[in-house]
Amino acid sequence: MRWRRGRRFCNGAVGELRPIHHLKDKDQPKSERVAGAGLLGGFQKFARTVARTSGHPMVFVLALGAVLIWALTGPWFHFGNTWLLIINTVTNIVTFLMIFLIRNAQNRESEAIQLKLDELIRATKAATNSLLDIEELSEEELDRIKARFERLAAKARAESMPGQTESNPRENGPEAATSELH
Repeated sequence: MRWRRGRRFCNGAVGELRPIHHLKDKDQPKSERVAGAGLLGGFQKFARTVARTSGHPMVFVLALGAVLIWALTGPWFHFGNTWLLIINTVTNIVTFLMIFLIRNAQNRESEAIQLKLDELIRATKAATNSLLDIEELSEEELDRIKARFERLAAKARAESMPGQTESNPRENGPEAATSELH
């Protein structure tokens, strides 16, 4: 078995994709073995919970309430430096920690979407399998592929007549769709 650059799926002997839980401990990435799957799993569960909870409307209402309470206590603290320091310190700490938690959730969601797209590309006969790990390419390689697709789109627009819908590449067979990419 071999790993695809940072993916959670591995290629089997017959080209099928199997989930990571079928792998033995020695086949897991070293970072997961060293850091401990329990610690990493606990952080991911915590990050997911915080990201979901922080997006709830009630959390916004609670934050707004905290700011209103802080504003109403201003006369009691004579609008002094301590009063300003409280809100600045609390918001800075919360913002700093939320950046990492939300970024962790975004990374996981992005990876899941990438895996789903890879599976769709792999399963579609007319698709170009060379695009499976396109996110791993350099900027120059991505620009080259983008330019190629822009040329294909311009060619398709030029060939289609006004009022006529664009033809589906599958109707012309998989060779027609993939031959234009190369």
